[in-house]
Amino acid sequence: MPEDPIAQGEIAALTRRFEEVAERTDREFGIVKSDLTALRLQVGNLDQKVGNLVGEVRDLTEKLDRNQAQIIELLTRMIGRDPDAL
Repeated sequence: MPEDPIAQGEIAALTRRFEEVAERTDREFGIVKSDLTALRLQVGNLDQKVGNLVGEVRDLTEKLDRNQAQIIELLTRMIGRDPDAL
């Protein structure tokens, strides 16, 4: 049975379209994969920065607590004293 030239042309066109879509899909997948890698790095950096900030907030809270304790101690000492004598 002779091959149908129209069918062969359609098969060739479909094959080309399939290959074009496959190439585009591969490129887009590569871009997504690259973006995901960059995002992972950024999340890692943000996680490290958040950890540093938590430590700094903890240090500041401790310093604030010490300062408040000193203020309370000083005010407690001043109770009952003559304000003009200070």
